[in-house]
Amino acid sequence: MANHTTDTSLSKTARITGFMFLFTFMGPLFYGAYVFPKLTAPGNVIATAHNILVNALLFRIGIVNELICSIGALVFALVLYILLKPINNDLGLLALFLKIAEAILLAVIALGHFIALLILNEGATLTVFAPGQVQALVGLFINLYFYAGAFTMVFHGLSSMVFLYLLFKSKYVPRILSGFGILSYALIFIFALMAILAPHYITLLTIQVIFLAPSILSELTTGLWLLIKGVKVQQAH
Repeated sequence: MANHTTDTSLSKTARITGFMFLFTFMGPLFYGAYVFPKLTAPGNVIATAHNILVNALLFRIGIVNELICSIGALVFALVLYILLKPINNDLGLLALFLKIAEAILLAVIALGHFIALLILNEGATLTVFAPGQVQALVGLFINLYFYAGAFTMVFHGLSSMVFLYLLFKSKYVPRILSGFGILSYALIFIFALMAILAPHYITLLTIQVIFLAPSILSELTTGLWLLIKGVKVQQAH
């Protein structure tokens, strides 16, 4: 009876983990595919500031989305840790702390965007700035979002590699899925370092597809597997 209860509890945790795999990649996908392109005008910071003022509600939705992503990262980290701590508690804790750092950075970026919106709305009353300076500064800050996100990607890539390594060891999912997941998050980590060391390369669409698309496929397939199949305790042995 005890083993059956443990098996059922683990399977429920695995299905929650599968759901979080799917949930956590939807937020960044929504922001990157819909919100960011509508607000930013690459190379034109004044136009970006204008887009934000014209689409203020969309910008606020983007901020809420970033907060949800931050909270989602924390929940995701917790359920992954609960699922995988029997495999290796120390590595599980390491991945958990790395994921917490990622969540904190996501929240900081959301706060920065909210402050930028407040400054932009009050720009006309800030007499210490010349006309257009506030819009230029805020527009530049928003246009650089993709580069600021590199710091979250560092922790996202590292934490996910550790978690996927534990998933690989557990045999909770086919090893081809978890192995591909490790590779896909290693690519994210490399992409993040490229954004810091050689930022001009990450604007190339080919580079973005090569380094970012595999993680989307990995999260989709691994999440669906855990959500639909669950796991069995004996798979870990």
